[in-house]
Order: sequence, then C-alpha cells, then structure tokens
Amino acid sequence: MSNPAHQTAPPAAWSGAVGTPTRFLLVRHGQTELSAARRYSGRGNPPLTETGLAQAAAIASRLGEVEGITAVVSSPLARARHTADAIGTTTGAPVHELDDLTETDFGAWEGLTFAEAARRDPSVHRAWLTDPTLPPPDGESFAAVHERVTRARDHIVAQHGGATVVVVSHVTPIKTLLRIGLDAGPSILFRLHLDLASLSIVEFYPDGHTSVRLVNDTTHLTRI
Repeated sequence: MSNPAHQTAPPAAWSGAVGTPTRFLLVRHGQTELSAARRYSGRGNPPLTETGLAQAAAIASRLGEVEGITAVVSSPLARARHTADAIGTTTGAPVHELDDLTETDFGAWEGLTFAEAARRDPSVHRAWLTDPTLPPPDGESFAAVHERVTRARDHIVAQHGGATVVVVSHVTPIKTLLRIGLDAGPSILFRLHLDLASLSIVEFYPDGHTSVRLVNDTTHLTRI
C-alpha cells in the first residue's frame, strides 16, 4: 500500500473531488432601463442601454482572454442574448439559447420597484421574502426557478461535460447555480449581490462535488 506522505504529485483538489469538472463562467447581462431603475425585470424584454452595451463589450473582452471556452449558453431574452453574442464574437464559441435560463416571472410585479410591489401586495410581498414556494401574483416561485435551473445545469453538463462554458443569464438563475454549488438554502438568494455584467465561476464534478471559485467579479468594468 502506498504511503500518502510519499506521493510526488498533489491531489487534484482539496475536496477529494474526482474527474474533470464542467466549469460554468456565469455572466449577468448588461444594463437595461429597468435594471438601472432597480425595477423587477423578469420576462419582459427590454434592450441593453448604451451602458449595457459597453458592459457587454467589457465582459466579452475579458472572456476573450480565457482559453478553452467551448460554448456560450444564454437565456433567450434579448438583454442576455445580446451580451452572449458579444462574448461569442470575442471567444469564437458558438452561442446557444436555453429557455430554462430565463429570469423569474415576476407576474404582476414586473416593472415595479421593491417598495411599489410591497405597497401593492403587502402581505404577499412580505411572505414572498421568506417562502420560496410562494410566487408573486400571476408569477413564478423561486422553488420553480430552482427546479428548471437545476434542469438547465444538468443539460449543460450532459452536453459539455468536462469543458468550460459561459452561461449568460439573470440574477435569480445565476444565484441559483451558485446556491447549488454551495449546497446552500434558499435564503442565500437574498444574501448574494450580483452586479450587472458580473462574472462568477462554479465547477461541477462528475462525482457530485462542486466548487465555487468566484462570485460577482466586476474588475473588467474598469475598462469602460
């Protein structure tokens, strides 16, 4: 039997994870008028602002320096797809859309600020902040988002196992992927902050291990 103290090479990971992980480079889309005003922006389809286009170009430039990106997988909404297209141009990777990466459906709260939604539906809004199974009026619960984002994760791993993939999406899906990576509860959705055009990184190993490498990095935005 070999003695671990005499090994000449270090193990592949501190966690004991086995196999080559699928690396998700998680990118939030650039600015829109709704995001600039800090309004709930779910299934609506506002375009990127001029600032948003500059942010998309900045994250694209950064990822253009990353070797080995095999694909860009995007939410179909315009703000994400335009950001993804900029990344696809600089990396040379093909861009694919995946419906399960779409933002939460905020229903009747679409376009409202936090305070406006709280005034419109005070009891529902208050309960929504602590109950992931509760949807906004005519909207979608965070539990439902978690289910479809998990399905999206599984699909991407099945299609691009062991590769580096850019995932361009929205606040809730990205937070959900980080939540899965951290094996955390739903309260983390309200404890993580994600800036526009930010970069986060999570790895999913074939043996079930995960590793969150980066959260909400915006250093590339200093290039604007």
